[in-house]
Amino acid sequence: MSTSETDTTGTEAAAPEATDENTNRRQPFPRGFLDTISEGWADRAEVTVSPRAQAPFAAARRERLSTAFPGRRLVIPAGSPKQRSNDTDYPFRAHSAFAHLTGWGSDAVPDSVLVFDPTPSGHDVTLFVRDRADRTTPEFYADASVGEFWIGPRPALAAVAADLGIATAHLDEVELRADDLVLEDDADLTRAVSELRLTKDAYEVEQMRAAVAATGRGFDDIVADLPRIIATPRGERAVEGVFHLRARTDGNGEGYDTIAASGPHACYLHWTRNDGPVVPGDLILIDAGVEVDSLYTADITRTLPVSGRFTDIQRRVYETVREAADTAFAAARPGVTFRSIHEAAMGVIAHRVAEWGLLPVTAEEALEADRGGQHRRYMVHGTSHHLGIDVHDCAQARREMYYDGVLEPGMVFTIEPGLYFQIDDLTVPEEYRGIGVRIEDDILMTETGPVNLSADIPRTADEVEAWIARLAS
Repeated sequence: MSTSETDTTGTEAAAPEATDENTNRRQPFPRGFLDTISEGWADRAEVTVSPRAQAPFAAARRERLSTAFPGRRLVIPAGSPKQRSNDTDYPFRAHSAFAHLTGWGSDAVPDSVLVFDPTPSGHDVTLFVRDRADRTTPEFYADASVGEFWIGPRPALAAVAADLGIATAHLDEVELRADDLVLEDDADLTRAVSELRLTKDAYEVEQMRAAVAATGRGFDDIVADLPRIIATPRGERAVEGVFHLRARTDGNGEGYDTIAASGPHACYLHWTRNDGPVVPGDLILIDAGVEVDSLYTADITRTLPVSGRFTDIQRRVYETVREAADTAFAAARPGVTFRSIHEAAMGVIAHRVAEWGLLPVTAEEALEADRGGQHRRYMVHGTSHHLGIDVHDCAQARREMYYDGVLEPGMVFTIEPGLYFQIDDLTVPEEYRGIGVRIEDDILMTETGPVNLSADIPRTADEVEAWIARLAS
C-alpha cells in the first residue's frame, strides 16, 4: 500500500496517544483540510436499480429456511474481512450461506447481517447494511477500512433493497438477542443452510456452467503457455499465475488455492506451494477452479505430460484413472447412494493395482469392508464431493443426507479418482515412483442421468496429447 493513514485531528490538536502499531503511520490532518473536505462535492445521482437475476431464487431459498424454523429468530452474518498481516486484510468474501440466501456475491458489503424476525405467518427478513457515510462525517475521509474516500463508494440502502429484493436497514440498527439462532454458533441452523444447498436451482446450475466454462479457458491458457512455463525456474508458480489471470479476468478469482503439482509433487494431494520446476518428461497435475462473481466455483483437475506425450507407464496409470472415473460416472444416476460413486471407482483402482502386482492381497480381499483397504495407499481420498458456492459444498450436512444420501436431480458433485505413487514408496516398482494422476470433472445430476459439465476439457490420453500439440506449438 503506497498511501498512509491520517488522523482526524488538526495540527492544533494534541497528538493522539500511541495505542496501536499503526499510530506511526497516521499523520494529523491540517486545519485547512478539515475546514474544506466536506465542501465542493457534486450531488450523488440516484441510480435506478432493477432486481438482479438471482433475486427471486434467493427469495425462494429464504422461504424454505423460514419454513424450517417457525417462531425462531435467525441471524446470518456476512462476516468481516480477515487479517492477513498487521493492517492488511485478505480480499473479503461473504459467508457462503449469506451469499446463497441474499443473492449477493462478490460485491457484498462486509459486516452486513441478514435477520429473520418471526411472525405468525413466517418471518420478516431484513438486511442490515452499513449505509453510505455523509461526506461531512470523519468516516468518509478518515476511516481507511470502510471510508469511501479510501475504498470507493458503497451502495445506498435503497439501492441494495431494489437490487436484492430484501428490506434493508442501517447496520447500526441491528440488535442481537439471547435466544437468536446465529449461523456458525447454532448447529441446527448451520446444518440447515448447508443442506439447503444439496440440490441446485436453475440459476445455480447456470452459474456452475459459467464457472466450468471459465475454468476451461484457464486450462487452455496454461497449455498454450507451456513453453514459457517450462523455461521458468519455478514453473509451477507460472502455471498458478496464468490461471489467476483468467480467474480474475473472467470471475471473482479462484474458488480455492490452485494446485500446480509437477513431477513427484503430483503425489501430494494438496500441494499448493507451487514452487517447483515443470520438467519435460514429467506429468503435471493441475487442480483449479474459477469462482464467478456469484461465488459459484468449478473444481476441475487435469494431468498433462509436460513434453506433450505420455510414456507407456504414465499412459497406463492415466488411462486407469480415466477408467475409474468413467465407471463412477456410469454408476451415478438418480436414486443411488452418493457413496456408490466412490465404491465404483475404487473397484477399478483395486483390480488394476492388483493386476500390476502392487497389493499383498487380491483385489477382492482389498475391497472387503473390514479387513481390506490395501489399495487405498495409492488413492487415500474420496472420489466425490458436492460442489457449488463452496468448493466442498454442503459440508455441514448430516451424513445421512450427504455420504449416505441418495442422488437427486439438481445435485452437482465431482468425480475425481486418482493414483499416486510417491517418490519414496518402496511398495511399487521404480518406474511408477513419482507418478501422480488425477482426473476431476464436475457432474450435474438430471432426471435422466448425469451430465459431465466439464466434458469439453480434453480427458482421454489421446485427447490430452492432441490438446497440447494444438495449443502449445
